[in-house]
Amino acid sequence: MLFNSLTFIVFFIVVLSLHYSPLSWHTKKVNLLIASFLFYAAWNPPFVILLWISTVVDWNAAKWIHKANTQHKRRMFLLLSMATNLGILGYFKYGEFLLENWQAFMLSFGIDYQVPEWSIILPVGISFYTFQTMAYSLDVYFKRAEPAKSFLDFSLFVSFFPQLVAGPIVRPTHLIPQFETPHYANAKQFGWGINLIILGLFQKVVIADMLLSPSVEAVYNSKEAMSFVDAWLGTLAFSGQIFSDFAGYSTTAIGVALCLGFSLPTNFRFPYAAIGFSDFWRRWHISLSTWLRDYLYIPLGGNQKGSVRTYINLMLTMLLGGLWHGASWNFVIWGGLHGIFLAVERLIRRNRGQIQEITNIWVKLFLGLFTYFLVNITWVFFRADDLSVSMSILSSMLGFAPVDAKTPLPILYIVDVVVVISGLVTAHWLMRSTTIEAVYSKMPSWLVTVILVIMAFMVIITQGSGNAFIYFQF
Repeated sequence: MLFNSLTFIVFFIVVLSLHYSPLSWHTKKVNLLIASFLFYAAWNPPFVILLWISTVVDWNAAKWIHKANTQHKRRMFLLLSMATNLGILGYFKYGEFLLENWQAFMLSFGIDYQVPEWSIILPVGISFYTFQTMAYSLDVYFKRAEPAKSFLDFSLFVSFFPQLVAGPIVRPTHLIPQFETPHYANAKQFGWGINLIILGLFQKVVIADMLLSPSVEAVYNSKEAMSFVDAWLGTLAFSGQIFSDFAGYSTTAIGVALCLGFSLPTNFRFPYAAIGFSDFWRRWHISLSTWLRDYLYIPLGGNQKGSVRTYINLMLTMLLGGLWHGASWNFVIWGGLHGIFLAVERLIRRNRGQIQEITNIWVKLFLGLFTYFLVNITWVFFRADDLSVSMSILSSMLGFAPVDAKTPLPILYIVDVVVVISGLVTAHWLMRSTTIEAVYSKMPSWLVTVILVIMAFMVIITQGSGNAFIYFQF
């Protein structure tokens, strides 16, 4: 079930009606849990079983970890949780990738091992809810939190439909306490939630799907080598598409939850105005970057075990972060490049001090645009279907396009990309030190209304095919 569909509108109206009806809080939580399972089952009903397995295993594993009287038992119960979650994730998401690479490895020794045909469908959002439910067991193991008191509250935490399939990845200590007591939106919160839903759908439907997607597909789906200009335009278009699509989902999810009276964490803070890659990861997919920091980088030792281990931990974290996005060497390279850029930045800081301390606006702007340039280099590997396409696009972007390179983008597409990306990056820079809420609060109410009406109208007239959100595939 897509946020950008009429089915969801009907579904959401029913959920709201039940949530604000004169029923007990326990009954309303049961209704939310059933609604969440129905929301997820709309893609493929049998995959609800996987969601339920993770829920039951982690609920029990956390209780056993908490009650265990030896460190050995605690580790065994944590291993049960991680083996279950990562086993399911590994089988469905990485099985085919591992088989194909095993075949290539065997072939290097002259052994023609035939990989069995893989016909497993990837469950939507499996990476998101796997990380979310594992965080619960890890928090109990590290003694950051105690097990939840209610199985219903924990089940709702795992499956809460607004952020179930594409985040934000919510911490148990943030969401479970909200389910313990009745939560409802007041008039101001409900209105702001609707505003966020309109804004999120505008980002997805109008900017990502209507304005930028055609240019991205024309470049990245082409079988021919691209010219320098078109390779850059296609990649810049993808930078806007992936942000608008993913931030659009997160914004809509936050708005939907707020209409029900619940808060979800911010997932984006104008990342294309980042100055350096550490700043970028404080602004891009914040719930994932903080998850990787707290549950992978720090447990590996973080920066507390010397310079060499720090760089190793940083690279391992980003490589696994890249692999989290998909079973492909392209994603590994994408994560590796981010790891290298973060490591180089850390090395520069040791000698030059904090980049954020620079006060000259032109130096900041240069560093910001240079960061955006490098981010776009990494986006090539994120978007391309395979390494050959990545290298072809990247070589064109670096000025090595063949003489007969194609130029498939018509003038209208070029204008779209230039105008939209220029506007997007400019907006990020103007907003880099503030929030949408702060800007809205300073605007006259009539202007806010006009903007929202225009956005809603554009969403309605450009709805089209109702494309799925890009991050559903991760």
